[in-house]
Amino acid sequence: LTIPGPRGSLAPDPAVPASVPGGPSPRHFRIPSRPQTPLVESRKPPLLSPSPASQPPEPPPPRRSGEMRREAPAKPLARVAPLPNRMEKPKIPAKRNSVFGQTIDREPMTPVHAQSTAYREFPASMPTSRGVSPNRQFMAAPTPPSRPLIQDGAARAKPDTETYAPVTTTVNLAAAKRRELDPRNTDLGARPIAVESSDEQKPNLPARPRVLPSKPLISRSRSIMTPDTRASNQQDLQSYAQIPPIIDRSASLSRTPERNISASRSHPPTPPRSYARSMSVDQSQYASRTHETPETSTSRSSHASPPTGIEDTSPSSVEYPDPSRSNRRPPIISQSIREIPVKFDARIFDVIGDYACSSGTFTRAWNLETGDQVLNLSHGETVKMMSICFKACSTPEEEGQRIWLGNNVGDLVEVEIASQSVVATKSAAHSRHEVIKIYRHQDEMWTLDDVGTLHIWVPNRTATQSFDALAQTFRVPKGHTFSLVAGNELWYATGKDLRVFDPTASEGAPFQLLQRPLCQSIAGEIVSGAVINSQPDRIYFGHTDGKVTIYSRDRFTCLDVINVSLYKINSLVGVGQHLWAGFNTGLICVYDTIQTPWIMKKDWRAHENPVIGILADKNSSHKLDRLQVISLGADNLLRQWDGLLREDWLENEMRARDAEFCTFQNIRTLVMTWNAGASTPSSLRNSEQDASFVRNLLKSSGSPDILIFGFQELVDLEDKKVTAMSFFKSKKKDTSDQERMSHQYRDWRDYLIRCLDDFMPQNELYHLLQSSTLVGLFTCIFVKSHLRDRIKNLSATEVKRGMGGLHGNKGALIIRFVLDDTSMCFVNCHLAAGQAHTKLRNHDISAILESTVLPVERDSSVRLDSYIGGGDGSMILDHEVCIINGDLNYRIDTMGRDAVVNAVKAGNLAKLLERDQLLVSKRKNPGFRLRAFQEMPITFNPTYKYDVGTDTYDTSEKKRSPAWCDRILYRDGHVVNRIKQFDYRRHEVRVSDHRPVSALFEMTIKSVLPRERASTWDRTVEGFEKVKKRLLMN
Repeated sequence: LTIPGPRGSLAPDPAVPASVPGGPSPRHFRIPSRPQTPLVESRKPPLLSPSPASQPPEPPPPRRSGEMRREAPAKPLARVAPLPNRMEKPKIPAKRNSVFGQTIDREPMTPVHAQSTAYREFPASMPTSRGVSPNRQFMAAPTPPSRPLIQDGAARAKPDTETYAPVTTTVNLAAAKRRELDPRNTDLGARPIAVESSDEQKPNLPARPRVLPSKPLISRSRSIMTPDTRASNQQDLQSYAQIPPIIDRSASLSRTPERNISASRSHPPTPPRSYARSMSVDQSQYASRTHETPETSTSRSSHASPPTGIEDTSPSSVEYPDPSRSNRRPPIISQSIREIPVKFDARIFDVIGDYACSSGTFTRAWNLETGDQVLNLSHGETVKMMSICFKACSTPEEEGQRIWLGNNVGDLVEVEIASQSVVATKSAAHSRHEVIKIYRHQDEMWTLDDVGTLHIWVPNRTATQSFDALAQTFRVPKGHTFSLVAGNELWYATGKDLRVFDPTASEGAPFQLLQRPLCQSIAGEIVSGAVINSQPDRIYFGHTDGKVTIYSRDRFTCLDVINVSLYKINSLVGVGQHLWAGFNTGLICVYDTIQTPWIMKKDWRAHENPVIGILADKNSSHKLDRLQVISLGADNLLRQWDGLLREDWLENEMRARDAEFCTFQNIRTLVMTWNAGASTPSSLRNSEQDASFVRNLLKSSGSPDILIFGFQELVDLEDKKVTAMSFFKSKKKDTSDQERMSHQYRDWRDYLIRCLDDFMPQNELYHLLQSSTLVGLFTCIFVKSHLRDRIKNLSATEVKRGMGGLHGNKGALIIRFVLDDTSMCFVNCHLAAGQAHTKLRNHDISAILESTVLPVERDSSVRLDSYIGGGDGSMILDHEVCIINGDLNYRIDTMGRDAVVNAVKAGNLAKLLERDQLLVSKRKNPGFRLRAFQEMPITFNPTYKYDVGTDTYDTSEKKRSPAWCDRILYRDGHVVNRIKQFDYRRHEVRVSDHRPVSALFEMTIKSVLPRERASTWDRTVEGFEKVKKRLLMN
């Protein structure tokens, strides 16, 4: 009999009699109802759902655990505790009510075998985020032993502290309650003691800090405890707290403001004032509550908008530092040790006065005057020093005698240089965490470990050989990448985020000065930083992507973001009025940050490997009468540099005053560049327009004093036989192929000589000064006869760039000479081809300009008078006048060939020049070497690529896009510009796929008067001594 039921449900089966042994079980089984599981039939349409009677019987479900032994009598089964749900917060048992002064003992803990199954843990369960399983009984957390205190003044009453007790003992809930309500222990970083209770009641709310009625009712947590939305772990969301030993520092500090630390500032003890320098609102609307920017601030601060949180609101500078007058001479200190080999893998160092110290597995110190090693300590195989700093003292005369070291197991060590011994040790000062940073602040020492614990140490006046006293402890976020102390503030970077703390603030003032971290998303991680003495209102930070961010120390706003390099800035330091930067390439650059754009004052290769750090020793100004800068490289060398840049100052001053000891004369120079495409002078006769090219060029130039003709591809570079021969040419010079190539060069040389004789005025006589060749490159320089005898130091060389510098099909011809006392250098180059090879072209031009292939000038006075940038004449950029011409092969980006052709026809050259690879590289690449060069604005059509013999751009199978491949650029190295360009145009010659380009310049050359120069030099040296005195005093 089937009892019809509702649709979609199962009817119960009739009862079956009990079974006998060995037979089938007659007992019926129950199918449990599943109200939360929809049946399969309910998913079908009503008309297609068959009746329940027509369905085959379903298999029986698995039996429940209570039905496994049916013959046994039924027993109540203990319910197993459910698996913990980690998506919810663990429930904390409530505390019993307690009254101060009343002791309520907790019940003794039950053995594991006697515990109720409701409190058993599953073997596979994992600890929760708090480190305690929700099924585990909560036990009282032990209280750490109190730190011994140093009493400098009157004795204070020692606060009640609970001694450490095993977890099986009873817990004094009254004492726990007092600790919970004590404002010194109310921090988010320390959890309250959880006491188990058998009552099923909700946990009590945590005690809140007492609020003094004299303070405004504003929660300090808004300025200190606001969670960082970018934090990656729960610990970063905790307060940056302190552990509050009580010590009176008023009697022990001579220069530090008095610290009142009777109450802890680990959690907001009192609601502070609305901090005037908070960056959560636009400070411009509350000018009366913000500090005025000092007058030494530059004008760029006027357009900077305050940041809102971690959003990127800072301006980004479009212009890069100007390297056109950079000096490459290393600033060596005369009569001093230039470098000191460390002789071990060192990554940390410090310097004060006569001594420089470096540490790691060893700790060694040297005398910078003599180079002698004065300290050598070994720390063993397992201990490594992670931080180093000379100990702060009350007076500058006492500094430099002792060193603080922090190691990888949390110890602090104090070493005395004179005795070469360890005089004090603080074991486990940072609980076996790496001490990654040690700071000097007046006569205090601040130490930081890798988990964010910041200790403040004050001098111990009672015992000379004991360690300093621990005054305060704070917590800052993990993930330290860089930090520095500026004034009383600690600027602390974790990746891109930047926070500001004030460990010296008075009681009640906030420790963290900003609600949220500062962050510039357009810059990389912060890895370096510096403050410049002449700009006390600004602080600079270097990033991994070569950017420098500038922040206001008064308003905590980002003033600017400067692109200074494409490489990581490993170190920044303010030296005098300049900013020094050490890069991953081993270069050190010096910038003048007052100018806009910045001026690159110096750049030189300080180390063969990356620069690890740079330190400026302010103590040397009164100890050694100089401003010394020490750099440490990955080559394990300590090197000294002159922070005053004496030689640079004298050179720049002499050039600025050259009118006092020089006479001047103006000359005109014509420069022509042309990729001739293997054409010969005879090929110009095929067309009247082509035949008149050189004639028109010379007559329109106005009889210049110097003529430079630069050709590219005078031989067919597509001819594999010719190019292979130039690569594997034999030593014999009389082969037929070599003769043929030389014949082409001679043809052009002779043709140019004839043209000068025919088309220039008869009273103007020109001499061939120099001709040079390199696999298709050909340079001819002619000068007027009256200049020939005034030219000296003539030399020519070449730089090959084809096949990685082995082949001359790409490269440069360099010719230099000195006219009177002005050095001149002319470069004819052919760079890498290809639309997408911009980086190769940039690399080629860098290799050409940085090559030291010219003879060195040995006379120091000649170098000072005739060469610039601290150069000795061995490099192109050492010369006062530099002109680069050639087929630079820079193309037009982001536009197709047809679009470029249409823009040329429409005369829309500005649109194309915006995409010119050379101009784009000058705008966007701070390391582009041609940024130091100038080019007259282009007003002519692209010179490449034409069908030979026509005025039609390339219609071959490749259909190359038109471009300005043929260029002429110049650099004026004088303090006052003495090069003027009057003309920049192209010429219509159809025998090649390129059009020639010419430029006309007027240059001022000088002649030095020796007697007047000596007098000016003496006055200049006297002027430097006055400047030096002023700089050292500041």
